[in-house]
Amino acid sequence: MIVAAGVVAFWNAGRAAAERAGRLGRDACRSAGVQWLDDSVHATGLRPYRRADGWLGWERTFRFDYSLDGNDRHAGRMVLRGDRLVSFSGPVTPAPVALRSRDA
Repeated sequence: MIVAAGVVAFWNAGRAAAERAGRLGRDACRSAGVQWLDDSVHATGLRPYRRADGWLGWERTFRFDYSLDGNDRHAGRMVLRGDRLVSFSGPVTPAPVALRSRDA
C-alpha cells in the first residue's frame, strides 16, 4: 500500500510539472508572437537534484515546438525543479524598438 501511494504521488507530481511546463510554453509563445505547435510539451528527462533544504527532488526536462510563421518548426526546451523554472530556451520576445538619443 505504501509503495502504491508513493507511485501515485510521483505520477501526480509529474503531471503537475507537465501542466506547469505547458502553461509556461504557451505563455512564452504568446508573448513572443509565435505559434505554439501541437498544444503539448514532451517530457525528455528526469534526474534527481539536491534541494536547498537538503532533501532530494526531481528535475524534469520538457520539450515543445513552435513556429515563427506557420511554415517552420523549432524546438524549445525548459527545465523545472519542482515547480520552479530553472532553464528555458525557445522563442524570445520581439526586439525593442531602437531609441533615438536626445542629441539627434
